[in-house]
Amino acid sequence: MAEYLVLIYDDETVLAAPGSRQESGQLLADHRRFMAAHETAMRGGNALWPSATATSIRPDGTGGFSVTDAPFAETKEAVVGYYLIEADDLDEAVAIAQQVPTVAGGVEVRPVQTFG
Repeated sequence: MAEYLVLIYDDETVLAAPGSRQESGQLLADHRRFMAAHETAMRGGNALWPSATATSIRPDGTGGFSVTDAPFAETKEAVVGYYLIEADDLDEAVAIAQQVPTVAGGVEVRPVQTFG
């Protein structure tokens, strides 16, 4: 078995729109059903606050760091949540990830590299 991180991307403006699935609580209910359906694979997961709350830290080229109140990259779709799952292989991880509820975005599956 291996661990995979499933990054959930979505359009934050669509998520925040009046009457959206997120606003109505439907998206949360969809995620709860997803987690229950895959409880044996689940190792963790959470939603993230909007990207406007992000703080980015980058080397400044002088040995210090530049700290910015902004996401690392400005994109239409932002990382809005994640799941850490365990699966036999990438095919199984993808099959699980294809069922992650999203509104207008998608998911990215990445194998977790462990140290030690």
